[in-house]
Amino acid sequence: MKKSLFIFIFLFLVIFVLDQWIKYLVVNGFDYQSEAVSIMLVYNKGVAFSMLSFLGSALKYIQIILVLVVWIMLLRQREFFIQNHCIFGIIFGAGCSNILDRFTYAGVVDYIHWHYIIEFPAVFNFADVMIDIGVGILILKMLFLSKTK
Repeated sequence: MKKSLFIFIFLFLVIFVLDQWIKYLVVNGFDYQSEAVSIMLVYNKGVAFSMLSFLGSALKYIQIILVLVVWIMLLRQREFFIQNHCIFGIIFGAGCSNILDRFTYAGVVDYIHWHYIIEFPAVFNFADVMIDIGVGILILKMLFLSKTK
């Protein structure tokens, strides 16, 4: 458990710090334009596609409670946590970075605008990508593990 917790904390901090550093650069004027992607600073007051933005500042407290509840559940499911500590380090690091934005900027700092082949309807950030990758890996892992049993 100690090794898993150490790796979890390490990955949490790497993702958290990297995401905050990228957001710092974007908020302070970093710009990039290409055929496929451009930097467009947006403060998202909701969650995906600005859903739940009507909750206003209460959303950040609801998210903190959700993170704490999931963390407690994971600690009670030690074996599941140990088997997936890397994935959870990535997801929690990214999620907590987005929550910090809500306190620092009153909204999540989104900046990646994808417009190659299709015009993606939302602006997103590195943390969002890490959450998606983490959840995707977890789902695939669970699907493949359930088929092997």
